[in-house]
This record gives sequence, C-alpha cells and structure tokens, in this order.
Amino acid sequence: MLATENFSVSERKWNDLYITGLGSDPRLATCRGKLQNQRAKLNQEINKQIMIRNGAERLYKVTANKKLRETVALELSFVNSNLQLLKEQLADLNSSVNIYQNKSSPQVVPMIPLGLKETKEIDFTDIFKDFILEHYSEDSSKYENAIKEFMDIRQAVRTPTRDHNGVKLLFNYYNLLYYIDRRFFPPHRNMGIFFEWFDSLTGVPSTQKTIAFEKASVLFNIAALYTQIAAKQDRTNSSGVDAAVDNFLRAAGMFRYIRDNFSNAPSMDLSSDTLDTLIQLMLAQARECLFEKLTPGVEKLGIQTCLEVAQEAEQVSSVYRTVHKVMSCSSVKDYVPYSWISLLLVKSEHYRALGHHYAAVGLLEHNGEIDKEVESYLEYVHCPDANNSSTCIDIRVPHTTEERRQLGKAHLRASLLLHEEALRLHRMCRQLRQIDNLQERLRTAHDASLDRYARCEQEDDFQEILDAPPIQAATKYQLTLMTPEFSEYTVDDLFHELGPLKVFSARRQWTAARTIHLKKETEENFGFSVRGDAPVMVAAIDSRSIAQEAGMKEGDFIVLIGNAGTKWMNHEEVVHLIRESGHELTLKVVTPIDLDYLHPKSNSSSASSSPASNASTLSSTDLSRVNLRTNSSPFAKDKRRRATWNFFRRSQSKERQFPIINDVVFR
Repeated sequence: MLATENFSVSERKWNDLYITGLGSDPRLATCRGKLQNQRAKLNQEINKQIMIRNGAERLYKVTANKKLRETVALELSFVNSNLQLLKEQLADLNSSVNIYQNKSSPQVVPMIPLGLKETKEIDFTDIFKDFILEHYSEDSSKYENAIKEFMDIRQAVRTPTRDHNGVKLLFNYYNLLYYIDRRFFPPHRNMGIFFEWFDSLTGVPSTQKTIAFEKASVLFNIAALYTQIAAKQDRTNSSGVDAAVDNFLRAAGMFRYIRDNFSNAPSMDLSSDTLDTLIQLMLAQARECLFEKLTPGVEKLGIQTCLEVAQEAEQVSSVYRTVHKVMSCSSVKDYVPYSWISLLLVKSEHYRALGHHYAAVGLLEHNGEIDKEVESYLEYVHCPDANNSSTCIDIRVPHTTEERRQLGKAHLRASLLLHEEALRLHRMCRQLRQIDNLQERLRTAHDASLDRYARCEQEDDFQEILDAPPIQAATKYQLTLMTPEFSEYTVDDLFHELGPLKVFSARRQWTAARTIHLKKETEENFGFSVRGDAPVMVAAIDSRSIAQEAGMKEGDFIVLIGNAGTKWMNHEEVVHLIRESGHELTLKVVTPIDLDYLHPKSNSSSASSSPASNASTLSSTDLSRVNLRTNSSPFAKDKRRRATWNFFRRSQSKERQFPIINDVVFR
C-alpha cells in the first residue's frame, strides 16, 4: 500500500495541495524548469546543426567545383565538431542523477532514476464554459469555481513532491481525468485543447489534442516519481532495500501499463521500444537492490550460502547484460544518455566479479571436508559448457583441500580481472567519473578481492594460468511487476451537478430542456408514468392525456420539477415531488436522441422491475433494466475488457499478462 488513507476532493480543497507535504511544492518548478529550458535549447541547436550538415553533405555530393568542395568539407568538420559538443552538453544534463541519490550511504552503487515530463499551463475556462452552455444547456457561470479548481489541480500536478504524497496527487489527478474526459471530450470532435508535454530526456515538446496524451504523460510521471523515491532510499538497512525494490517494481508495472494501453506515442519517452527498455531497467535495479540485502555477513554463513549469493550476483550481471542489449537497439541507443549504457556495462562486470568473489570466499573459508549436499550443489554452480573450454581449470567439485584452494584462487583471479575491467569502463565515461561514490564502491570491491588473493598466493602455482569456470546465473527470488491500483485513490466529480455520467456525458446527445406545464381537474390524471433512478424517466404516456397534449414524450428524462433539480433524485423522491405539486405541475424534460433508453437492445442481465408507485396514475420500474445505475464507483476493480474510442490506445493483446483494472483508463 502506498498510502494508508484514501481521501476525496470534497474532504480537502485541492488548493491546499500547494502546501509542501501534501503532494505539491511550487518551489520545485524553478530548478526543474531551468533544466527543461536548457534541454529544449540544446535540442533546437542540435536540430539546426543537423539540418546544416545535411544541406552541406548534399552540396558536397552534387558540386564539381574543387574549391567549393574544399570549403564545404571544412564547414562540415566545424559543424560535426559543434554537433558533438552539443550532444555532450545534453548528455551531461541527462546524466545528472546525483540529486536523486541518497547522500548518507556513499558505499551504495547509484541507481538510474528518471526525470519528470514537464507541461505548460492550460486555460480551460472558456472552452469548458462554452461546452456546458452548448451541450448541457446549463448556466456555465455556476461551474466557474469547479473549472478553476480543476485548473488549480493541474497546476499542482506540475510540481509534485518527491514522496508518496506526490504520487497520491498524481494518481488523484489521473482519476479525476476520467470524469473530465467523459464530461467534456466527445468522441466525434476535438475540443480545440492542445496538451503540450516535453520529453523527459530531450526536452523536445510534443502536442496532442487528445486527452489520452495527458493521461499517458501523468502515468509516466507517476512511474518517474517511483524511480526517484527508490533511488533516494537508504539501502544500508533492510527497510530501505525493501522500499527501493517495491518502488522499482511499481515503476516497472506502470511502464508496462502505459506500453500495453497506449500507442502512437508522439514523444520518444512514451514509445514502445523506450518503455520496453525502462521496464527491463527497473526490473534489473530491483534485482540489484534485492542482492544488496543478501550480502551483509554472508562470508560467515558457510560455503553453500556463499555459492548461492555468487549465483545471485551472476543473475544481477545477467539481467544488466540483457538491459544493455535492449538499450543498444537503434531506436533507443541514440535517445538515452551514453552514461546509462556505460553504467550498465560497469554494473554487469562489477556483479559478475562479485559472483566469482563470493564463490572464492566460500571455497577458501571452508574448513574440513565438503559434505555430500554441498558437493551436489557444486555440480550446478558452474555453467555446463565450461567443461569444453581448454583454458578453464578442470576442477568443478573439489575433493581435497588443495583442489578447493586452487578452485577458490581461480575464482579470485577472475574476480580481480573483472573488477579491473569495471574500473576501466568507469574511467572511459566522463559522466561516470563525476560520480564519486561509484568509483569508491568499485575500488573497495577490487581491493577486497586483491587482499584476499594476496593472502592465499603461493609460488610456482601452475594452476594460476587457468581461468575459473563461469558461474551459472540463478536466483531463488522471483520479482513480479506491480500493476497500478487506481482504486486506492478516490476522487469526486467536480462537475457532479451536470448529472449522472451514464446519461449526461459528452458521449450522449439529447434535446435542449423544455418546460412542460400540466394542470388537471380534481378527478383527472396527469396521464404519464415514470420509472428508474437518477435520472427518472417517463416510462409511458396515456393516449389523449394532459401529458400528451403538453408535449411530453416516452423516454424523456425529468431534470427539473418546480425549482428542484431531479437529475440525481431517485424514483421515490420524484414521485413525492409530483404528489406534493397538487393539481398543477411544472417540470423540465430532455429527450435523448442518440440512444433508446426505454428499449435497450440487450437487457438479459437486467433486474426485475419494481412495483408500480401510484401518484395520479404514476408508475415506476427499476432503471437497472436499462443499465443506468450510477451509484457504483468508476474506480472499482473491473476485469472486463472495455472498448474505447481513443486512437491513442494500443489494441488489446491476447498475451496480456495482467487484467484491465477499472473504468478510469478505458472510458
């Protein structure tokens, strides 16, 4: 659980969220905004230089003038130099991950967090007010406060705090977009609202008219916040490691959710290839954090525990090699910072070296004979194909003290070589050289292996020239992506007074409200019956009755009786108002024009109708027959797959590994 309390918008004014500690801190916009502007300017200059280079290359190919070719070649060299410098500056900006790391544990290997996507402020006032007047035929001035409150919420979302309150704020805004989408974004036209978001790494702006882009960007920021929270955990204690693993898995689950439910991404950070890479990266970092929990005191726990940890270290190295392979594909390699790719290689070599180190520790620190259980385990520690290598030591399961020493020393030598390779890769990347704690961690691990190797060194040892057999990657701990739980964060509809969403939404059409005035004599009836709840529907009209003559129609929804709004009233409340009106009744009704609520195509799952309620020959049946119940939460868990008009959403795959969560995403 990310939060121990659920709260709704009505319980606390959203404007209060501007206070630090409740999810938003406007002061964060200053430094992050400057960084975003720097990225955008660098990208503009890079694009300009690329266009100049392309033009110069074309000119160089088509011209036959020797002097002109020399001039163009000289200009190309200057342009390429400028382009390289600009890309290095951008890489420096995107590699500045130190601000997200925990400063109290310098010996901890740094993680890769993500920055947030930035967006510009949008004024919804005129567009929403015009739509309320045009579509809902209501006085839009009544909803000015609701519109302003929604804009305040969106403004707060631009600067979430880097904690679980910030995550809660983003989740609540995302759930609120469910109502905004259905209230103000009809499927048959665009509203003229442009959602502009900047790429999280390049700062390149992207603009879309669909609210789905807004939703996907908010989800991306939730995942990015998870990565930042995970990176700043103090992983020197067990609780910090658990929190880091939990947040990395939540980030991976959110990235997978975006990948599986949104397509045609307008920005690179939302593309399928990038999201696949981020999923693998977060899983690898969660695996690394889990490994850190296994290492304290492992050298004193015996040979089998050391061998198990060695295989866990090799598993971490293996997943980082996989991430490096995914990140090196052409569509992603030029997008992510070079320092990320270098760090993946450094970590892969580092944890591979630790695998050999812990295998050597287990073998060298063991006293006495190796029992049958450990011998059986040793048969599966080394890779099966290692026996075919002529350079590998031929000892797999040592039976004597000398064989055990030789095998352990071979693993130590392999550990030293891999540590030196990790240090070399670290020195080759300028951005990584600026991360002091990474170099300190690599140097400490190298020195530990070197010190142990020096203690067991003997002269004239012929086995020293042979390599240790590779360790088989294995793990006892399975990591599962955590699917986002939208139902944990409940919000209220800011535009609740417009009526139940099942009927009064941007996806439904009805006539303008018209006034019906009915007046009867003492013995006469109004001549109509009603049924359903919120809103109540005119179920039937008697032939040649007062209601028919006044223009009432079957299927009309009653929205006003006298001065009382009835959109949210149940059947009993409406009947009571009609009875209280006496012999003269004034009401307002609307007629749906895009759907026949009286005669739905399918009502096989409908409930039986309720008994008639008489009020001057008024009757009622349960509106659940036409599927108009509105008292259920749109954020409740729902494993049914739902259709959507949204072209930004990816088509459903038969290989989906997790269910659709609720109405928030797909309605």
